[in-house]
Amino acid sequence: MTRTQPLMSERRTSLIGAFMTMVGSISMSLYTPAMPALAHSFGVSPASAKMTLTFYFAGFAVAQLVTGPASDAIGRRKAAIVFMLVYLAGSIMALFAPTIEWLMAARLIQGIGASVGTTVSRAIVRDQFTGEQSSRIMNMIGIVLAVGPGIAPTIGGLILEFSTWQGIFLVMAGIGVTGIGIVLFALKETTVPDLARAAPGPLLKSYGKLLASAPVMSAALTVGFAVGALYMLATVLPFVLIDEAGLTPAQFGLGMMAQTGSYFLGSVLFRVLLRSASAETLVVPGLACILVGSLLAFLSIQFLPISYLSVMIPVGFYAFGIAFVMPHMTTAAMMPFPRIAGTAAAMLGFVQMGSGVFGGAVAAAIGEPVLALHVLMPGMGVLCAVIYVWHVRAIRRFNADETTSL
Repeated sequence: MTRTQPLMSERRTSLIGAFMTMVGSISMSLYTPAMPALAHSFGVSPASAKMTLTFYFAGFAVAQLVTGPASDAIGRRKAAIVFMLVYLAGSIMALFAPTIEWLMAARLIQGIGASVGTTVSRAIVRDQFTGEQSSRIMNMIGIVLAVGPGIAPTIGGLILEFSTWQGIFLVMAGIGVTGIGIVLFALKETTVPDLARAAPGPLLKSYGKLLASAPVMSAALTVGFAVGALYMLATVLPFVLIDEAGLTPAQFGLGMMAQTGSYFLGSVLFRVLLRSASAETLVVPGLACILVGSLLAFLSIQFLPISYLSVMIPVGFYAFGIAFVMPHMTTAAMMPFPRIAGTAAAMLGFVQMGSGVFGGAVAAAIGEPVLALHVLMPGMGVLCAVIYVWHVRAIRRFNADETTSL
């Protein structure tokens, strides 16, 4: 049940949730400017270098199914500390990785640890807030979640100007230490832990409820294919813009600010419009921008030579639209089951990252980065819009059933 008096203010919850979310999103793509250098350093193919990102995706996506219920069972704070220690261990392991296989394993461990940030950040919001307050906080968390993959390559490219790829993982280790400190000294426990929730029977029952709920799954999949496209782009854009368009790693990092800036602009406009419109009504304009970006990506790659502008203008439209879609759809996915908010956040995160894993795996299977971009970005955008239509119908049926039962 939502508390009458939140244990933490809206601002404090927003800042803590944003930082915890940042750990996962920043760590995903901070080192992407170094992937061509990693391939050269370890003497492996670009496809093998891209697999280090896929391993991170896999660890992040699957581990959320554990970190969410764990936060319901042992509390948000304890779960966050345990898994942030796992993240720190993975960062140190990556720093000293002697082979690409060791780096893949380290990235898997990093993903497992970082997954707690997304689940706990969303759960502490659902523990304390609902409605427009929840959407405002989710808007802030969503900024970090989507901006992270855009700004991280910029930071990574600048680090590479003064250091090697190991310096990037040293920065990640520092992020891990900072995250543990924030949890210890700033995060209050927002739920009543219940170890019974982690038992196999109740846990499977909880996931069964979520999987059987059309409003929950349609909302989760809408967010999943919207944000998952950005995660997919993180696997292909370094090779498209560096190898095909001729950017240096530093230029690539700075160039990714177009994605970041577009999402940030959309998020600011969303907060302004939220004064006169509901978060729900702003989803459709956001989907329209996603579809425009998808269409532009398909047409520009089909008919124009590869350049920074021909790639990033469509990406900018797509990122702008996500800023309008995420806040309400994230709130909608977690609304029906407040007693298992951590598990609901886990399911949402799994679907979201799972779509990124799916996109990255398909991109790796295609092999050609330009072709992968040509096919996957438009395809995921269309899927996002189609699933939202399902969500609208599911909500109508859900509300009708609720009215009938009263």
